[in-house]
Amino acid sequence: MLTYQPGAAPPTFQTLLNSFAHHDGLPFADVLTADDIQDACDHHGVSFAQDPGEVWTPALTLWTFLTQCLSDAKSCVAAVARAMILRIGLGLPPCSANSGAYCKAPAKLPEPLLRGLTLQVGIQLERQAPADWRWYDRRVVLVDGTEVSLPDTPDNQRAYPQPASQRPGLGFPQLRLVVLLGFATAALLGAAMGPCQGKQTGETALFRQLLGQVTAGDVIVADRYYCSWFLVVLLMECGADVVFRLHQRRHADFRRGQRLGRHDHVVVWPKPPRPAWMDADTYASLPDQLRVRQLRVTVDRPGSRVRQLVVATTLLDARAYPYEDIADLYHRRWHVELDIRNLKATLQMDVLTCKSPAMIRKEIWTHLLGYNLIRKVLAQAALAGQRTPRQLSFAGALQTWQAFRWLLVLELGAVRGAVVRALLLAVSTHEVGQRPQRLEPREVKRRPKGKRMTRPRAQRRAELLGQAGTIQV
Repeated sequence: MLTYQPGAAPPTFQTLLNSFAHHDGLPFADVLTADDIQDACDHHGVSFAQDPGEVWTPALTLWTFLTQCLSDAKSCVAAVARAMILRIGLGLPPCSANSGAYCKAPAKLPEPLLRGLTLQVGIQLERQAPADWRWYDRRVVLVDGTEVSLPDTPDNQRAYPQPASQRPGLGFPQLRLVVLLGFATAALLGAAMGPCQGKQTGETALFRQLLGQVTAGDVIVADRYYCSWFLVVLLMECGADVVFRLHQRRHADFRRGQRLGRHDHVVVWPKPPRPAWMDADTYASLPDQLRVRQLRVTVDRPGSRVRQLVVATTLLDARAYPYEDIADLYHRRWHVELDIRNLKATLQMDVLTCKSPAMIRKEIWTHLLGYNLIRKVLAQAALAGQRTPRQLSFAGALQTWQAFRWLLVLELGAVRGAVVRALLLAVSTHEVGQRPQRLEPREVKRRPKGKRMTRPRAQRRAELLGQAGTIQV
């Protein structure tokens, strides 16, 4: 028979942090503290469920929402069951297994609160990264975009319409997401989201919303879709440098320009006509030309889709930034693809579950907050194991954390430090293998089960009900 401790304290923000291996004396311990979360809640006026006996306080709601996004079982029933286990582990009576009260609780967490906590973890984590994790001791920011699928509700369809290629009733709303990810720790530093159709909804338009997250001294690395004259200039005005693949519409002639070495020169890009999204005053304030360094890089890896590519960069000093190092940095741009895969596949963020646009955005930010907190665990394990975070497996870290999290939230006294060290040691053993010759076709062998829908669900349901009504008994 279960017994409960009289006067046991309810879950707090410190309980939430403890479940992510927070322990005084560890590296990155001040990246996010309980006081930081409380201050953010006070700033946004989050103070619900303050009466004695109230279950779904901000601390428990945020903890449950985070574990829901980081778990394989993402239903509200499973989320409430985890909250029941947490309360029992803390010596409290279990809450009701009915999920109705919990389903309303995350709506009380403002989106700016979740966004602010997410960015605080990511920015502080990348800022505190050791110099040997960086590139020339500079913060390198990887940029890319992706799309996620949403539940097919009228509200979601209005805010994030399904692709025009899909027939009405047979598609799903789609949201575009552009992310800034740190090169050193793989932490998320910024994100912008919007629909996939309409004016100013492309990746570059969303990226322009994130220019405020770019700081002086940053090096921005992205694929050729981002290699536009105006985007390069706007980033330079932020004090950043760029390393982009040259856009396919821009020709590179290495017989011209200032020669720096073999397949390495500096050219001048004249100012193009003003784009529709830029006002006349801003356009007039921009320089008339732009000096850009171009490098032709040969790709000799078997299985690569390209044999040669041209990298465009504003790092013009060939002595300070040699050809080989810039080519290698752009090669490592591929890490952003793996990081997005960790978000969409490992955390199962490719198909979201909330029914309204406001909750969809909160669900995304909670996924991103959980992602950054797991990246913090990875960074701590990397330091303890004398490795870099990108040498360790994100999936391995997530699975290990899921096994340890129930121990981490308990009051273990002096034993707690040993539990945290055991977690970090386990995470540091899951290294990403060096598999240079691994090649996999982009094809699916196992086919999905079930018939593909060819008519809207409501229409098919009416047809089936009509058929059932004609059956003679």
